[in-house]
Amino acid sequence: MTERPVKLACRHVWKIYGPHPDRLLANGREPTLDEIRGSNHIGAVRDVTLDVRTGEIFVIMGLSGSGKSTLVRCLSRLIEPSGGEILFNGQDLLKASAAEMIEIRRHRMGMVFQHFALLPHLTVLQNVAFPLEVQGIAREAREARAREVTALVGLKGREDYFPRQLSGGQQQRVGIARSLAVEPELWFLDEPFSALDPLIRREMQDEFLRIQNQLHKTIVFITHDFDEAIRLADRIAIMKDGAVVQVATPEELVLAPADDYVAAFTAHVPRAKVVTIGRIMTPGPAPQVAGSLPAQARVETVADQIESAHLPYAVTDTNGAVIGHIGARAVIDVLIGRGA
Repeated sequence: MTERPVKLACRHVWKIYGPHPDRLLANGREPTLDEIRGSNHIGAVRDVTLDVRTGEIFVIMGLSGSGKSTLVRCLSRLIEPSGGEILFNGQDLLKASAAEMIEIRRHRMGMVFQHFALLPHLTVLQNVAFPLEVQGIAREAREARAREVTALVGLKGREDYFPRQLSGGQQQRVGIARSLAVEPELWFLDEPFSALDPLIRREMQDEFLRIQNQLHKTIVFITHDFDEAIRLADRIAIMKDGAVVQVATPEELVLAPADDYVAAFTAHVPRAKVVTIGRIMTPGPAPQVAGSLPAQARVETVADQIESAHLPYAVTDTNGAVIGHIGARAVIDVLIGRGA
């Protein structure tokens, strides 16, 4: 399968706090963490290189203080990096003027953060339309667009409510709708659901996936919750001490961790949550099948279906072509920890 084009590229990006970060990075130097700390600096982001592909959900995760939120703010230049390149559709954002960055953020980027930051004196519709008002779009046009995205996030009928009249989950939906109103090419979400209780958080994840299935946005999503990451991500970058330790699919992270730190992150994740049937299938067609399933389906979601069938299932690629088959034994092996 052809890889999707890169929408956002990050090349050797640093963010060092302290009196003289430029000296640490002079002449292309790559200071170690000990050097940075020993000179009374903080290496918030250290030599990060990664690609975010068009239409994917790229999750950046790590423990508190790992640098993930600093990195996402560097990617949008809400924080000025100390060095490196950030390429958005090939344009180096670090060479853009302040005025150019304002226009890029207003028209081509969407942002949702943990704290909803809704304007309390504005209604839902007015909050959602606010970025378009800032752009100078006429009232009729901006309210029409605001109604579209308000309906998209499941708040049709609440356009005239004020934030105080909404639940936490509904307020977060308004924040999401507001960020979508500008029809962004690139969507940043920094722990958008972490302030919600577990049930509402799960509902918001469902809603987020539903919206993504409709819009196919390029998304950079920050979380410290590995269960959330594996549920949402196409790929995950794990950070530690400001550096990216590994970038991989959820399946690859669990089955082939780059080091002990990643292994500890993934140690308690049930394999059935991340292993795809394409990984454990038998190549080639079966004489008879009960039906077909996509290779990217995770074992957890199709285990009951496969186990209850008397015949194996055909496994298909993204074009619908049969590439293998899978039966109950392969699924059971994963569920009991014997497979994959």
